[in-house]
Amino acid sequence: MSLNAYPRIKDWLGVQDNRLVLSSGKVDIGQRISTALIQIAHEELSLPFDRIRVAPVRTGLAPDEGITSGSNSIEQSGRAIRLATATLRAHVVAEAVRKFGGRDADWSLENGALHGPGANAPVDLLSIASELDMSLPVDLDASLREQGVERVRAPMRGMRDLVVGSYKFIHDLDLPGLLHARVVRPPHAKARLLDISQKGRERVAEARLRLVQDGSFLALVGADEWQVIDAAAKLQNACSWSDQDGLDDGDVFSLLTQSNAQRFTIVDSKPSDADIPAELGRVDAQARFERPFTLHGSLAPSAAMAEFSGGLLRVHTHSQGIYALRESMADSLGMSLEDVELTHAPGPGCYGHNGADDAAFEAALIAQEIPDTPILLKWTRADEHAWEPFGTAMAVELGAELDTDGNVSAYSAEAISGTHRGRPRPGPNRAGPARLLANHFRTEPIGPAPAAPNRNRHGGMHRNLDPIYAFADKRLVKNLVDGLPHRTSALRCLGGAVNNFALESFMDELAYAQSRDPVEFRLAHLKDARGIAVLKHLQNLLAERAGEAEALSTGVAYAQYKNAMTRVAVAVEIAVTEEAEIQLERATIVADAGRVIDRAGLEAQLEGGFLQAASWALCEEVTWDRDGITSLDWDSYPVLRFDQVPRIHVHIIDQPNEPAVGAGEAAPGPTLAAIGNALFNATGLRMRRLPLTGDAIRRQALSM
Repeated sequence: MSLNAYPRIKDWLGVQDNRLVLSSGKVDIGQRISTALIQIAHEELSLPFDRIRVAPVRTGLAPDEGITSGSNSIEQSGRAIRLATATLRAHVVAEAVRKFGGRDADWSLENGALHGPGANAPVDLLSIASELDMSLPVDLDASLREQGVERVRAPMRGMRDLVVGSYKFIHDLDLPGLLHARVVRPPHAKARLLDISQKGRERVAEARLRLVQDGSFLALVGADEWQVIDAAAKLQNACSWSDQDGLDDGDVFSLLTQSNAQRFTIVDSKPSDADIPAELGRVDAQARFERPFTLHGSLAPSAAMAEFSGGLLRVHTHSQGIYALRESMADSLGMSLEDVELTHAPGPGCYGHNGADDAAFEAALIAQEIPDTPILLKWTRADEHAWEPFGTAMAVELGAELDTDGNVSAYSAEAISGTHRGRPRPGPNRAGPARLLANHFRTEPIGPAPAAPNRNRHGGMHRNLDPIYAFADKRLVKNLVDGLPHRTSALRCLGGAVNNFALESFMDELAYAQSRDPVEFRLAHLKDARGIAVLKHLQNLLAERAGEAEALSTGVAYAQYKNAMTRVAVAVEIAVTEEAEIQLERATIVADAGRVIDRAGLEAQLEGGFLQAASWALCEEVTWDRDGITSLDWDSYPVLRFDQVPRIHVHIIDQPNEPAVGAGEAAPGPTLAAIGNALFNATGLRMRRLPLTGDAIRRQALSM
């Protein structure tokens, strides 16, 4: 928990220029965590929104809260800020009592000012706060202010600048003397540089550009960005590469087998080295579900700015884990941690691990070679599509025994996957540096790192493998496959998206095989009262719409992210075109995220999660051949287009007396299943491999 490592008020709060400054180790990548933190501070201190700001997230200044991932920001930073501001409020009131008299209960707080006896005018809260000892500990039992239903909502930070186009992203950074850099890439991950032609080197010299080389890592640097781009393309053609054996272009799903994996049984949602439980005694139903390699699909490519001066390396990056990245970069470069400073800057968000960390390290490598000069490095679209760590291909094999009532009495689930854990975190055998792309190509290469099992609760591929339903007997196994063709890492939901897709498709299949209503079948296996309320709310909404969309087919699904966070039920209404393509018409989302802090942000999270999952379901798949990645742009790697977006209706069940829980990764899993279930209702086809393209649907229809 963040407060264990940072237990003092000053770790989270400060007063500067008569404004409250919030510190957080969680970065804002479009999920509006900054807005939510401002809302929390406003509610505890009644300060106007324009008197609260969030400090930049910078190593050495911000709390080290690890990676901004796992939908943990509200639970970790949000809780810390709430308790810190509540503690500060108590000390401010106590100081007002000391100075002016009365009792604590005699003082009220309104619009950032204290009102009470003995004071001729309202007393500014921050004026008193600035005089307090901010090194006091945060009170974990601090009294929290109750909030009315009609709360004033914090405006989204940066919204005006985004609308008018003046928002500054990392790509827009500029400093005097700045140089632009582009990396010259090999054709694929196994290729290594043999030679650069003399003519190619001469062209670089004639253009007065700098060539930075460390083994097979190549970059061009110059003052004119377009000149650097053009020269990098020409230098690419002047390089000769060893292709070794090329990429393995066989059927990746043939590699995703139990016999090809490290196997672990799952106990209490964590991997155990105990013996794998025996197969189910009787199997009444079984199925295998599959997902291909997928991209993060950031709308802009990754970028970073670095400067090495006076022995100090300063890097601006859109990484979601600047402390872990700093350690791995320092280790890679032979520098001390104190001499490496990383600052988060807005860039392409991805809900996972895209090229941000790699771009930051590449910029740092170049900056070391050209000291006292700011280096702005940008990846190209092809760089991002070919070289980011992909979301791994994955399979889930399910089986069930049914009792005499047709309910699940025993359940088996085996997840089979490459690693979801490729972030450059420090670890044994220089695991952090081994996960940075450029290190693989240097003169003295580091990595790649072998896949290691994630031992956390609901971690990696076994996230949501443990079903939310109350099955009497469960057999849960994770199968980690190393040596897949591509580098992989965290993509939104990790294994949770595929595990929920599999489970909720399977539940639908079991219900329809018995001619039972799919929602009622789920309710028969669900014991969580709040989950039941979410599903029934969705059921009632669908009943109200009965008969309104007779030409459409509906699919439903339910999940609770990590069995502990936001509960989400999704219904999707679709039509299927004559070309066998799924047309999304309407989506209904019901969610319980506990206490709602930023309703607009929560709705955006749920809508965004739905849209990303819809894109996975209908479109997305990395393609490659022996010579490299072939899905290098938005034509060869299509994503959901605006004309494919359905009407989305979000219904939130507020629980003001319950803790707020993460929602950023709650919607994708049930969305995948709801779309697949709607397709079954429309066509009778049970599709178990993503994406559900028109071609795939036609192939399955013809094979029946």
